[in-house]
Amino acid sequence: MLITTIAGLTLHTGACAIYCMPVPTEHLPPRPLLRDEVFARLRDAIVDGTLAPDEQLRDTDIAAWLGVSRTPVREALLELGRSGLVRTLPGRATVVAPLDIRGVRDAQAVVAAMHRLAVEGAVPVLTDDDIERMRAAGAAFAAAQERGDVEAALEADRAFHAIAVDGCGNAAVRAVLDQYEPVLQRAERLRFGSAEGRDSVARHARLVELCARRDAAAAAALAEQTWQSLIVEDAHESPRPDDRPDEEHTP
Repeated sequence: MLITTIAGLTLHTGACAIYCMPVPTEHLPPRPLLRDEVFARLRDAIVDGTLAPDEQLRDTDIAAWLGVSRTPVREALLELGRSGLVRTLPGRATVVAPLDIRGVRDAQAVVAAMHRLAVEGAVPVLTDDDIERMRAAGAAFAAAQERGDVEAALEADRAFHAIAVDGCGNAAVRAVLDQYEPVLQRAERLRFGSAEGRDSVARHARLVELCARRDAAAAAALAEQTWQSLIVEDAHESPRPDDRPDEEHTP
């Protein structure tokens, strides 16, 4: 039997056996990939207005701001481009995309359909505790609306709808919403505090009651209607890239 040692491994070639170091059994907690963290930071900065429409995004500046290399920044910008939050202009300059009504409406139709699926799948499995958490989030939303706190209203709205999305257990629904909801979140800042935002308080209360009654069909229809109710004035519309005249841009 031939015994060979290579890089600390003992190979018993005659016996057709290989003895290797055992794989550690300790399970480390999952960590988000660096590019995902960069994506989340940039997405949130665009949605909350820190990065303004038409503002140029230089990967070197962003990398210095976030303390990362340029590679995850470039990957995040590509993903944001697929979501419609950034765009590349002639000359290869990457900028924050202006609010585009047609793009918002496209995303709106998809997001509304996904929330309908989420509620329809979640209602049969929601617990009493889930229902109470929906009520609490709805109350927090109403209170934020009353005092004109847009940030708190948005946060409460996300918490409210997340209960059904998490409850349905549909990973495909979650993935689609992660891609297209940020587009709507920019538009929602125009809605909250308006008459339409106040109407959302009543829709939330009605949705909770339908979920509590386990009326999946009616709850799902109302969830879709809630997202379809998002209104953005045409005055905020910006032309799409192919509508603009050619301009000189520096990267």
